[in-house]
Amino acid sequence: MIKRYSRKELTDIWEEKNKYKIWLDIEVAAAEAMEKIGEIPKGVARLVKKKAKIKVDRIHKLENKVKHDVIAFLTSINEQVGIKGRYLHKGMTSSDVLDTCFNIQLLQSAKIIKKDIEEVLKVLKAKAKKYKNTVCMGRSHGIHAEPTTFGLKLATYYQEFKRNNKRMDQAINEISTCAVSGAVGTFANVDPKVEKHVAKKLKLKEEPISTQIIPRDRHAYFFSVLGIIASSIERIATEIRHLQRTEVQEVEEFFSKDQKGSSAMPHKRNPILTENLTGLSRLVRSYVVPALENVTLWHERDISHSSVERNIGPDATITLDFALVRLKNILKNMNVYPKKMLNNLELTKGLIFSQRVMIELTKNGFSREQAYKIVQKHSKNSWYKNISLEASLKKDKNIVNKLGEKKLMTIFDLKYHTKRINFIFKRALK
Repeated sequence: MIKRYSRKELTDIWEEKNKYKIWLDIEVAAAEAMEKIGEIPKGVARLVKKKAKIKVDRIHKLENKVKHDVIAFLTSINEQVGIKGRYLHKGMTSSDVLDTCFNIQLLQSAKIIKKDIEEVLKVLKAKAKKYKNTVCMGRSHGIHAEPTTFGLKLATYYQEFKRNNKRMDQAINEISTCAVSGAVGTFANVDPKVEKHVAKKLKLKEEPISTQIIPRDRHAYFFSVLGIIASSIERIATEIRHLQRTEVQEVEEFFSKDQKGSSAMPHKRNPILTENLTGLSRLVRSYVVPALENVTLWHERDISHSSVERNIGPDATITLDFALVRLKNILKNMNVYPKKMLNNLELTKGLIFSQRVMIELTKNGFSREQAYKIVQKHSKNSWYKNISLEASLKKDKNIVNKLGEKKLMTIFDLKYHTKRINFIFKRALK
């Protein structure tokens, strides 16, 4: 991933030095197990830990020659360790190292992403409480529907990210396995006790059955969860972008003192951060399909998945981490305009209370069909004549006689739409 959308905490995980360090940890753990069961002489693991250093340039030079990354790595280690290095990797296959390492890198990334989600949850909860009773327009199809509160909007996102947090736990569990089962996964050349020791040492679970590789349905699940989280990010970003439109102006991204919005138009204050999140979310979701396609490999293994994972592993996790941190900061610093929200509520001159009028009419002898037709007629009259719905209704003697002017006035009360806010918050923010 390009530096512009990367944080060091994540990029460090995918640096080659960290990858080779994990490879070395796997080989040392395997050697320890082999020593315990008498497969190799005592002292090999200790010697490797003492003498072996990660030499990235040397590994690259060897790989250019032998055209095999694991062999190049082992050759580099053997050059430093000496003759006893020949016992490393006994009975193992490259995938034992590569797959176990890939899962560890995904886990290291996932733990940071999970912390990011928890930070987003904290901000969403605090902001939801702050704007709990800030009434604003609820929209369906982009059209004014009925009143809601800005706090309720944020509470829905809070619940969604709680689900994402749970999904992340499940995704972590899904890829927390290791395989040290040798060629085609039969354990013919490596004792299962070796895999058990490596798993315990690296805080992983043993893969119940591997076919030389760890099954890729696990990874498909992991990247699918990342894609869902990206969609949740975009949902919030899209809402903020809409609310920042000039015609709406209810919410906007924080705009710093020296910030410029346009090279041509000095007045512009654009929602660039949330637009950026929309783009990054598209990118993360684009990695889901190749992850799903990686599930189907030839026989016990092929390496068609390898080139895919070398790209999507770092890119998906680095991008999602960056997006979550950016989302947290946007939410934390966004400008909210309650007065503008109230102004927008009044734009349609009471049309947003049409359902309540209809309900009251049905309580007073009208069929639902009759009530709907009457209210729709007055709504059209209000819209085209630019008068309030209440004023239009008051001119209808049939309605006034049925409801009475006093009752008619009480229908147009915002508190009616917020009376169960406490109930929803108690259920959603626990």
